[in-house]
Amino acid sequence: MTDATGPHATTAAGDQRVTTLELFFDLVFVFTLTQLTEVLVHEGLGRGLAQGSLMLGIIFFMYGGYAWLTNAVVLDTGLRRGGLLAGMAAYLTLALAVPDAFADTGAAFGLAYLVVVGLHLVLYRLSSSVGSRRGILAIAPSNLAGAGLVLAGGLAGGTAQYALWAAAVAVLWLVPLLGAVGSFELSPAHFIERHGLVVIVAIGESVVAIGLGAREAELSLGLVAITTLGLGLNALLWWTYFGGDDARAETALEAMPAGRRGRAALLGYGHCHLALLGGVIAVAAGLTEVVAHPGEALEATPALELAGGAALFLLGDAALRRTLGIGDGRWRALAGVALLVTVPLGLSLSGAAMLVGLVALYALALGVEAQQVPASASRTEARASTRPPLETRRR
Repeated sequence: MTDATGPHATTAAGDQRVTTLELFFDLVFVFTLTQLTEVLVHEGLGRGLAQGSLMLGIIFFMYGGYAWLTNAVVLDTGLRRGGLLAGMAAYLTLALAVPDAFADTGAAFGLAYLVVVGLHLVLYRLSSSVGSRRGILAIAPSNLAGAGLVLAGGLAGGTAQYALWAAAVAVLWLVPLLGAVGSFELSPAHFIERHGLVVIVAIGESVVAIGLGAREAELSLGLVAITTLGLGLNALLWWTYFGGDDARAETALEAMPAGRRGRAALLGYGHCHLALLGGVIAVAAGLTEVVAHPGEALEATPALELAGGAALFLLGDAALRRTLGIGDGRWRALAGVALLVTVPLGLSLSGAAMLVGLVALYALALGVEAQQVPASASRTEARASTRPPLETRRR
């Protein structure tokens, strides 16, 4: 990892690396994921899922926007760094408004989001890439329209808020696919590393959820066992995402024509990552309850959050693989659906029993998949292995 300390922060598109300032931005963003986890925990499955999904769709779209921004604009001046820090402050305000966004703080959420969008548009105009500047001009109307719908929904409240925010999600995520995204130029190495970092930090937030669930329990062998199982589930999420696909994804994006690369990046690292992060949030919410009451039968909400979150993560990863052409995602998709069979264990026995079954079935699925890798995938891995690992190239 490098820091943007001047014009040498990037030498060529392939050499560009994530800076510490970008990682700082990611830490602020992940606070919003923590807030969304709290919404799932406290609002229940119905309202929690509806509210959390809408807010995640709105929030993650602009996180992706800032990842594209720092891919195109080198943060080598005080003005540019100050602009990104201002965006971080607006994101922090937005995150603080998340828990009551469908009650008293919807307007604050909308205003903060409008600032996030406005700063993004201003900073993007500093890009040296003609294609990226043309792309941001094409996408600006839908970004501003989405922000306007978010603000209008926050001001309106009630049922209208749900409808307006759903419309905002549709505008933000679907309009760019009509062609504007093809104009953007990307550095695949930086782009993939940036999204990988936010996934690992999000998984770290799920680890924190284990600690939150255990904070009122006495330290015992039972507590150690259940927290270790929770850590094991998060390790499986990590293995799913970081088990070699990052290097293959970089090779695949670099091989794509520029126009196709932008669309694949939006689908793979936008739409598919929306599912990945949603899965992590749900797992975190379920783990909080399971660790707090491991020996008790679960209610439907945490049981479905735990298994459904892990399933959603696998489905999102399967879709990412298919989008980039780096592997057959069918096995992971089937494994994700199969994880739902562990829900009855939680409902009839205990959260601990469900977690044991979930971790065992998940690990078995990845193990069987490793034995089913076709020769074509092995050849892809061999080509990727000729490139230094991301961690090495980062240094």
